[in-house]
Amino acid sequence: MLTIGDKFPNFELTAVKAGVNNDHTDSFTEVSNNSYKGKWMLIFFWPKDFTFVCPTEIAEFGKINDKFMNANTQVLGISTDSEFVHLAWKKDNKTLTDLPFPMVSDIKRELSSELGIINSKAGVCNRATFIVDDKGIIRFVSVTDLSIGRNVDEVLRVLNALQSGALTPCGWTPGKPTL
Repeated sequence: MLTIGDKFPNFELTAVKAGVNNDHTDSFTEVSNNSYKGKWMLIFFWPKDFTFVCPTEIAEFGKINDKFMNANTQVLGISTDSEFVHLAWKKDNKTLTDLPFPMVSDIKRELSSELGIINSKAGVCNRATFIVDDKGIIRFVSVTDLSIGRNVDEVLRVLNALQSGALTPCGWTPGKPTL
């Protein structure tokens, strides 16, 4: 598995555009590393669309997306489902309809495999989170079991700590003293 200090792999994938998309002829876009030059990226993977834990986290990332944007960070959500399945899920699940970030398809499992996050028994992505700096270097990785939802506020806290450039004590939050 790729980890802290490694270069995040180059990718070119199809995504469902951010926001409300009802027409499949204008709902898709291509995204790549080059789409977000000069920005940090928060890239999170979920196992499957039309499941139970996944929409709770995806919606929570959407709710605080403006905080990531204020930190010059692009959020990308990815699974191995197709862009058409993502679009159908957005239409079906009201908590996902207005997502402010792209839902990306890694249907060939190329990026997920290169990152080393495919669950060998289920054949889908483990629940993985990567914070990638503006130079394309992985600065944070978290991977959990398929059944465990992540703490989105903690991901934001870690991003803020990384961007502070300082040593941050346990439980540090923006505005508190660094070491």
